[in-house]
Amino acid sequence: MEIEFDNSKVQALFTDYNKMQKKVGLELTKKIKQRIDQVKAFDNFFDVLNYGLGNPHLLEGNKKGLCAIIIDKNKRLIIKPIVDNLSAESLKVCRKIIIKGVEDYHGSKTTTYIP
Repeated sequence: MEIEFDNSKVQALFTDYNKMQKKVGLELTKKIKQRIDQVKAFDNFFDVLNYGLGNPHLLEGNKKGLCAIIIDKNKRLIIKPIVDNLSAESLKVCRKIIIKGVEDYHGSKTTTYIP
């Protein structure tokens, strides 16, 4: 799977895990790296959804068009599959995603860890 980044801040952290560690700590950095490595190993995003590592799920509301993958209890890797629409057929051929960042959107407010 090909991975791109939402902006230069996200790219700087996801391409330099030492920088990420300074921002979010060692444990969270390890978990994020593990998820990224897992996602990269798949051929397409449909397989990511079907395999279920990190309970990948489509988001709704103001995050419609995005997907989340669990990193830990409440923190989620937010990604955008590059497709025309989020149908099963489109996701089967989706071989590129954009990493938007890491968030905790549970409760009344959203906490952004990355960017």
